[in-house]
Amino acid sequence: MIVDAMQTLSMHLSELSRRFGLLVLFPALAACLGLDATSPRPTLPAGGIHVLFIGNSLTYTNDLPKTVEDLAKSAGDTIRVATVALPNFALIDHALGQSDAVDVIKSQSWNYVVLQQGPTTLGVNRDTLIIATKLLDPLARAAGGRTAQLMAWPESDSPQLFPAVRASSQAAAQAVNGVFIPAGDAWRAALEVDPSVQLYGPDGYHPGRLGTYLAALVVYERVTGHDARLLPSNPTVAGTTLAASEQLVKFLQQVAHDAILRYPAN
Repeated sequence: MIVDAMQTLSMHLSELSRRFGLLVLFPALAACLGLDATSPRPTLPAGGIHVLFIGNSLTYTNDLPKTVEDLAKSAGDTIRVATVALPNFALIDHALGQSDAVDVIKSQSWNYVVLQQGPTTLGVNRDTLIIATKLLDPLARAAGGRTAQLMAWPESDSPQLFPAVRASSQAAAQAVNGVFIPAGDAWRAALEVDPSVQLYGPDGYHPGRLGTYLAALVVYERVTGHDARLLPSNPTVAGTTLAASEQLVKFLQQVAHDAILRYPAN
């Protein structure tokens, strides 16, 4: 299986390079950027829900994990988080040892290992997403948890690709009887109601603070089972108070809740 995964990874990188000129960053280059992928990780304190996020810049932009942790704290819940996220990484890069994700999964107990990849609308990317999920899932289960696929979103000028993004994320979750987190579908629903909501950042791909907040709401409700609509209306994103009206915050909380209802947990 590892040989097949390596062969598919080669195809994956070649296709990405040909189509998009994307650079996959390996640990040495990550270190040059100040992103240490090899240093030991602290063990999380006991209690609460332990969630490990594995992904790329869509996860660490605006610090989605901390935002989820702070959301929970604001409601009296406890979610303890850790993150392995590097620029331009696909999940197969993590699964095949180009980060310390495997060691971090093995290092302690987890309730959820949340896997995040980019839009994954191409067939070759969907294939490697499923392979990576199958490689990581046994490790997550051995650590006491389940893998969860965090659905991302397409670029802002390609809203027609939302269904393809969802299909890839769902397929990977279903391949291991994992958890589907429909963050991207919440984005789709919010933008269909109000296209002016600034979910995207300036580049039209990475999340703005509102986009990270909406994704965090969906993660929060999925992993806790608690209604996102009951959260306070003065949230923080990456430790900074969100500059948004109460009406907008309540709208996003409703959208997140509705997304969870559309895709019940298995």
